[in-house]
Amino acid sequence: MNIITRIAEKLRMLIYPPQRWAKHIGVNIGEDNLMGKSHWSSEPYLITIGSHCQLTTCKIFTHGGGQVVRHIDPTFDAFGKVVIGDYVYIGAEALIMPGVTIGDHVLVAAGSVVTKSVPSGIVVAGNPARPICTIEEFYARNKKYNVKTKGLSAREKKKVLLGLPYGMFISK
Repeated sequence: MNIITRIAEKLRMLIYPPQRWAKHIGVNIGEDNLMGKSHWSSEPYLITIGSHCQLTTCKIFTHGGGQVVRHIDPTFDAFGKVVIGDYVYIGAEALIMPGVTIGDHVLVAAGSVVTKSVPSGIVVAGNPARPICTIEEFYARNKKYNVKTKGLSAREKKKVLLGLPYGMFISK
C-alpha cells in the first residue's frame, strides 16, 4: 500500500469510524454495535446486522464465483443476503458467505468460514463452521474467568488486569 493510500485510509477512518462507514455505504445496522474494520462486499445494502453485536475484522460476502461461468452466460450474477441477529460476536478473520443467516446470541469463532445458516444460541467454529456448544455451555465453562471489567475506563481495566493472579486468565 503506498503512502497516499495509507493517508487516505487514515483520514476516512477519522471521518467515518467503522460503524458509521458501514451505514454510509448501505449496511442495515441496529443499535449499540461495536465494529472493527470489516470488508462489506460490493453490495453492502444486502447485509443486515442486528443490535448489540460485535464484529471484528471479519469479511461478509454477498456474491461470488460468477466469473467462472460467464463463458456460458455473460450476464450471470448470483447474490445472497446476509442477516446477522442480535447479540452476535464474530471473531477476527471470520468469513460469512452469501445467503447466510446468523441467529441471535451466536458466537462465531475467529477464523471460521460460515457457509450455512446458524441457529440462535450456539457457538460455531472451523472451516466450514460447525456448532461446538451452546451459549449456555460456553458461559458455564468460562464464567470462572469473569473479571467484571466491562464498563471500566482503560486505566481502571489495566490496573485490575495487571493485579490479577495467573489463574484468573484463560489458559489453554
